[in-house]
Amino acid sequence: MSASRSVLLIIGGGIAAYKVLELIRRLKDRGIASRCILTKAGEQFVTPLSVSSLAGERCFTDLFSLTDEADIGHIQLSRSTDLLVVAPATADLIAKMANGHADDLASTALLATDKRVLIAPAMNPRMWQHPATRRNMAQLERDGILVVGPNSGAMAERGESGPGRMAEPPEILAAIELALAGEKPSTRAIGFLGRLPGRDHPPAGALAGRHVLITSGPTHEPIDPVRYIANRSSGKQGHAIAAAAAAAGARVTLVSGPVNLPDPPGVETVHVESAREMLAAVEGSLPADLAIFAAAVADWRVADAASEKMKKDGGKLPPLSLVENPDILATVAQRKNGRPGFVVGFAAETQNVIDYAKAKLARKGCDLIVANDVGGTGVMGGDANTVHLVTAEGIETWPTLPKEEVASRLVAHLARLLPAGG
Repeated sequence: MSASRSVLLIIGGGIAAYKVLELIRRLKDRGIASRCILTKAGEQFVTPLSVSSLAGERCFTDLFSLTDEADIGHIQLSRSTDLLVVAPATADLIAKMANGHADDLASTALLATDKRVLIAPAMNPRMWQHPATRRNMAQLERDGILVVGPNSGAMAERGESGPGRMAEPPEILAAIELALAGEKPSTRAIGFLGRLPGRDHPPAGALAGRHVLITSGPTHEPIDPVRYIANRSSGKQGHAIAAAAAAAGARVTLVSGPVNLPDPPGVETVHVESAREMLAAVEGSLPADLAIFAAAVADWRVADAASEKMKKDGGKLPPLSLVENPDILATVAQRKNGRPGFVVGFAAETQNVIDYAKAKLARKGCDLIVANDVGGTGVMGGDANTVHLVTAEGIETWPTLPKEEVASRLVAHLARLLPAGG
């Protein structure tokens, strides 16, 4: 394939196959070429024409096609790529992989490859939890297969809910980019996500005796008394983190921009409007053991806000001279004295999420970046989030979760990372 990065995408037979069309589009947007194998079962949900139209290449379906074998044999097909991705990875495909079956083009390519393999499981919750599937998944992990998902939630079948939903396209894309970059994924990120109950929630008192400082929401930078520059943040994620930290026993100070949310119970909330007010409130709340900067602070403000409402008169537009706002995260993370023991920043990006988060981590001087893709995903203002935890040691990718669950898992994770002592 001509692109510098490429994947062989194997599409299994499940209702989630329709999401793979979105994944192909996102891969193309990232400059990652995709060549596709569509299983017979997969053809019941998406067509070879739709797959090939999006991928820009023919879609392979038949192991015994003489034309295909003459043009590009199944051995070459499985090796002339950088990564094999199976999505949706059905219970049947997982069983074939775990037991070395090779009775169609998909399973043959998987057995013949010498490249890394990433799978995105998708099946009914009872099938996912069946002992046979658990055994097969354990075998695949021993074989070095990478796994993203599955998520929990409602199924296509009426009344069915639980673990087994295929990871969303942004999650799979992030996992692909990590694998292509040669990152060593953690078992909590790209790995078997059948975690022990309760591991992702902070135990009672996990943050007892700690002071946690959190920012949340947008900032409003006035243009005149009735207009302002702002971001789209609802504050839901930051407020949820504050509530989770308080539930874990911490003394929590929440510095919140303008939001339409109640103050979390058991939390000292300081209300501010602008970035400069937020910085002053943050510095006034130090020292802290842990600082989490979840607010979407406006990067710029008007140099000279008008004292009266600006009128349009049909003439030329009024000049708006912008200046940069203070960088709250960098200011606190780079303090020589009184720096919190652990500093966390957030990065909401619309492209190159992982690369930008890595750069932000180094530039700001913080200990961890929580990154997410907000490009057309409805994350800002929505109730769910897909996050990547970026540190100097590596990246963790979490499945799409309600923001309250993201908050609880993040607090549990950070409680384990905090330096000892108060």
